[in-house]
Amino acid sequence: MQTKSLFFLSLTFLFIFFSTNLSAQKTGKPNVIAYYTGNGTVIDSFPIEKISHLIYSFGHLKGDSLHISSAKDSALITRMVGLKKRNPDLKVMIAMGGWSACPDCSEVFSRADGRKMFAKTTKSLLDYFKADGIDIDWEYPAVEGYPGHKYMEADKHNFTLLIKALRDELGKKAEISFAAGGTKNCLDSCFEWKKVMPLVDRVNLMSYDLVGGYAKTSGHHTPLYSTTKQQSSADFAIKEMLKYGVPANKIALGAAFYARIFENTTDANHGLYQPTKFLDGVSSRNYKTFFSKESGYQYYWDDEAKAPYYYNAATRRLVTFDDEKSIALKTRYVIDQKLNGIMFWELNDDPYQNGLLDVINNEIKK
Repeated sequence: MQTKSLFFLSLTFLFIFFSTNLSAQKTGKPNVIAYYTGNGTVIDSFPIEKISHLIYSFGHLKGDSLHISSAKDSALITRMVGLKKRNPDLKVMIAMGGWSACPDCSEVFSRADGRKMFAKTTKSLLDYFKADGIDIDWEYPAVEGYPGHKYMEADKHNFTLLIKALRDELGKKAEISFAAGGTKNCLDSCFEWKKVMPLVDRVNLMSYDLVGGYAKTSGHHTPLYSTTKQQSSADFAIKEMLKYGVPANKIALGAAFYARIFENTTDANHGLYQPTKFLDGVSSRNYKTFFSKESGYQYYWDDEAKAPYYYNAATRRLVTFDDEKSIALKTRYVIDQKLNGIMFWELNDDPYQNGLLDVINNEIKK
């Protein structure tokens, strides 16, 4: 009887211990994940203390190997890792790919030897730089991405095999994440969600560029919520992912630190949902310079999408972006929905101080 009592007491203790730890994880601060494409001479000017993950963008495939293309980029990664002196909790990751830089991904990752070599060279680079993990930015497995890039239905399963090869090679301590397109097409067709998510630390949801460079109709490129005219949004994508069994605590919501400018063919509805063509992008640090009232831009807030936009009636130009108000709402959404964190593209678009990163930080501290 005494042995049984001790056994049940031990079980009770273990239950309380693990419950407490799980509770602590759930109530922990959300991650703040920054991609970075800038140079090494200014990286330490940003408030690195307000970031949990800093992702070098991008390494690329060279043959079957992960490759850093220049000594300048190697120096940048070294400097990024050095920022841990300022922020000991900082995780530094290397991203592979990017929008126009994965022409060979489908072929290389279709082969077991290709996946194995990639995983092996990834480990070598992470060990060399003392970096913490890899982020796969293949745009996109199994669906059309950059014009001319090969894709095939088998990419969906091969992506899972790639992540498994990475986890097997890197072990449990290294962080593995991947970027996922926020469109329904990609959410439905790119990934074997239930198989791949147990192998990774998070998925970085690209809930931006939802109205992209090839769009024929204008709209919000990074709205928090869907509208009667536009289904694509961060909230829509996250709900779809949850339906596929993706754990909320492994989803990082994506925010845009840049604007997209579209030129419409008609002057109606303050520029929203009109025939259009994409013109250009602008960094958030330059909004006040480019989009002033003197230049003809009027600010609007779409309370359905929880998204800002500018419209210039004279030039018929629509500007869609995130600002302080929408970033604060996205950060609050991450906290309320107990998501893994908020991710943004990209740090180099923010001013060194009083930028959108500060808005995220202030909202988390509330």
